[in-house]
Amino acid sequence: MSEKIRFGIVGTGTIAHRFAEAIKNVDNAQLVAVASRTRENAEKFGDEFSIPVRFDSYEKMAQSDVIDAAYIAVPHSGHIDCSCLMMNNGKHVLCEKPMAVNLAEAQEMFRCAEENNVLLMEAMWARLVPGTLKMLEIVDEGILGDILGVEGKFCYTMDEDEMDHHVFKPENGGGSLLDVGVYGLNFASWYLGKDVVGIDAQSDFYNGVDSHTCALLKYKNGAIADISSAILLRKPNEGFVYGSKGYAYLRRFYAPQEIELHLNNGENQTISVPYAGNGFEEQITHFSDCVLNSLKESPIVTRAQTLYITRQMDEIRRITGIKYPQDK
Repeated sequence: MSEKIRFGIVGTGTIAHRFAEAIKNVDNAQLVAVASRTRENAEKFGDEFSIPVRFDSYEKMAQSDVIDAAYIAVPHSGHIDCSCLMMNNGKHVLCEKPMAVNLAEAQEMFRCAEENNVLLMEAMWARLVPGTLKMLEIVDEGILGDILGVEGKFCYTMDEDEMDHHVFKPENGGGSLLDVGVYGLNFASWYLGKDVVGIDAQSDFYNGVDSHTCALLKYKNGAIADISSAILLRKPNEGFVYGSKGYAYLRRFYAPQEIELHLNNGENQTISVPYAGNGFEEQITHFSDCVLNSLKESPIVTRAQTLYITRQMDEIRRITGIKYPQDK
């Protein structure tokens, strides 16, 4: 294998564009191929990013020898099939979040990775940005004291001409919880751990998917996390980490570029933690390092974390009645 991991992108949507922009700034990876279900889209995307190899089917990319790894950027419902297709052909996989529609799919995907001796990692890019690393350092150093509360809101609204988007389709694993609520649940786990003793949740629905979900998570030590997600309602995408000695305010809670500390003793501080580019560079670098070092699991974005959050989303869906055709 070369010193650079050769990536192919599966899908040509918005998130694929962001990945293609970011990989230009990464030293240990290069984008060499793109696959779409149509020749037209593959050629258009390939021209935009000067990608040398274009495939008009996912199968052709999987069976080729031009890539080492695939970035899966199709709607949620296609993650399992595309990921397993690539892994069954010996390709490492970086799969967009949420990695799977439900726990059964996530478990099957990790089984496939093990059987093929390849790396499968969920693309939880926010865990790897400088702001999250700095926030974890602040918490570990006890600057905020004991962490007793977390709030995170990731809520947006789509335009009228976007109502045919896959986020509104149950068959695509649509809805706010899987699309953006996954960030809030990860955020809570980063700073409060995994000792959840109770979950309460409510959802509102549109076209069979949850358009607005709010979840409260109670922890063994008494801490509470308050997480909101929405796709037809704008709320500031801000967050708070509350401790016994003060709190942190994060304007973009899940991947902050600025951290405001407000301590009970009157001390205030603002810490700048900018991205290297658009925020995806760190995850591409980390994933590629793992592959180059023959790791079959990321030590940071672990299998256990992905399964834990997926299980949590399954429980919230059970409570609120969010259902998908993929649920057996």
